[in-house]
Amino acid sequence: MFYDPPIGVLTKFTPKTGGDNRAARKHLKGRTRHMANTMDEFEALLNESFEMDTPEEGSVVKGKVIAIEAGQAIIDVGYKMEGRVELKEFANPGEAPEINVGDDVEVFLRQVENARGEAVISREMARREEAWDRLEKAYAAEERVDGAIFGRVKGGFTVDLGGAVAFLPGSQVDVRPVRDAGPLMGLKQPFQILKMDRRRGNIVVSRRAILEESRAEQRAEVIGNLAEGQEVDGVVKNITEYGAFVDLGGVDGLLHVTDMAWRRVNHPSEILTIGETIKVQVIKINKETHRISLGMKQLQEDPWDLVAAKYPLESVHTGRVTNITDYGAFVELEAGVEGLVHVSEMSWTKKNVHPGKIVSTSQEVEVMVLEIDGAKRRVSLGLKQTQRNPWEVFAEQFPVGTEVEGDVKNITEFGLFIGLEGDIDGMVHLSDLTWEGRGEDVIGDYQKGDSVQAVVTEVDVEKERISLSVKALGGDKFAEAVGGVKRGAIITVEVTSIEDGGIEVEYEGMKSFIRRSDLSRDRAEQRPERFSVGDKIDVRVTNMDAKTRRLGLSIKAREIAEEKEAVEQYGSSDSGASLGDILGAALNNDDK
Repeated sequence: MFYDPPIGVLTKFTPKTGGDNRAARKHLKGRTRHMANTMDEFEALLNESFEMDTPEEGSVVKGKVIAIEAGQAIIDVGYKMEGRVELKEFANPGEAPEINVGDDVEVFLRQVENARGEAVISREMARREEAWDRLEKAYAAEERVDGAIFGRVKGGFTVDLGGAVAFLPGSQVDVRPVRDAGPLMGLKQPFQILKMDRRRGNIVVSRRAILEESRAEQRAEVIGNLAEGQEVDGVVKNITEYGAFVDLGGVDGLLHVTDMAWRRVNHPSEILTIGETIKVQVIKINKETHRISLGMKQLQEDPWDLVAAKYPLESVHTGRVTNITDYGAFVELEAGVEGLVHVSEMSWTKKNVHPGKIVSTSQEVEVMVLEIDGAKRRVSLGLKQTQRNPWEVFAEQFPVGTEVEGDVKNITEFGLFIGLEGDIDGMVHLSDLTWEGRGEDVIGDYQKGDSVQAVVTEVDVEKERISLSVKALGGDKFAEAVGGVKRGAIITVEVTSIEDGGIEVEYEGMKSFIRRSDLSRDRAEQRPERFSVGDKIDVRVTNMDAKTRRLGLSIKAREIAEEKEAVEQYGSSDSGASLGDILGAALNNDDK
């Protein structure tokens, strides 16, 4: 490049004389003018270059691809700067890079010049900056953004949003748990930004929000075309313990287990399978929650319309036990018609046992209809009513006074319970155990399992009670002995024992005790020792206690009674006759 020397640079000049000097001066002036113009242009270019600053590091600049070699794109970013970018930075996840010579691209200037004199640039960082600007605008406007799932991390997935990497939590992938996310990987699809923080570089997105919004629109459209009472076709989508979810063409309805059939359904899988197409009726639509209740049995005839006519009260029918609970058993009379046999109506004799010990599931039993409530769709059934009351049967077979035999089943503080025919119990009260002594003293002689004979004394069918007596087995000896004896009568007894407080005597096998004070009217004769065992003496009956099985006897009372009678017949207290004279006369009269 040739240029004139600037001012101040001296050149060799040989002066001439005459016209040559004039020419030389003229030439020198021209050269000086040209040099001045050149300096002005150079100064202008220099100033212009100063005004055009080199771009700042950390900013996005525009460039042009001028070459592609060795897996890199060489990009001219201007300012007489070139840089290299790996081709993979121009590719979206799962796609091949699309870049050609001559393409205009934006890159991120990391460093103006490195050791090789090249600019350090990055397409990926430029895309990230560009993406963040775009995403912030979308987040502020609550708009959807496109992206692709390209990786799996703890708790979720990574999503490429066109240069920015976001986190997709596992719970936000779909409306239902996703077992296999493989089909979703690399697929371009919309996402909703839930949260973003540029300073920390965090972005959280949701795919579920998009699906829910789409489903809500679809549900609203489908529900708008449905009406309560409408019959529709649906596909069984899912089965649970309490029912099945049926797809009605974009919206799910719940078919509860109680609305599948008029009969009892223990589990929906008994009558439905996943993928099956069924006819259902729309029972209820909740416009606010978009929940739809469906029914199958509503499309069938209700068997309860004929229950009252088919099952009159006190009629007996054969049914099948479908369910057993603590309070009874359910018996199916026909498909859709069940009745409850309450535990109290299951057995005449088994009172406090679980229904499962009386009947079993699927067992066929005979039951009697006790009550029908059509409004509540309830039938009360009885199992025991199909058999005769065992207390009635017992009363017929074993009337009062009959001797029976059974084993001791239980011993209580008030008596014995004896097992009788017909699987019923009879009770022997303490007072009916023995004639002699107290029942409390002899009940200890009995043990469970002992065979006992007793006499039936009472049968109360209503209260389901049977009273027995052990002591009545040999008859009532006391009643037999004193059957003809009345209070005030004079009887003859035999002395069996002499005691300090009196004497023990016996009458017709019945023991009694005469106290010392009753041994004589005369106090001097109230001595027990004046009697001997085996003596026979006349005594007066002062009391008859059937409860204690005792006769009240007194010699003193007899003597007083005899004196009174003698006085009445042979004299009076005013006649002046002595008692001896009166008694003597009475005795003489008896001897005649």
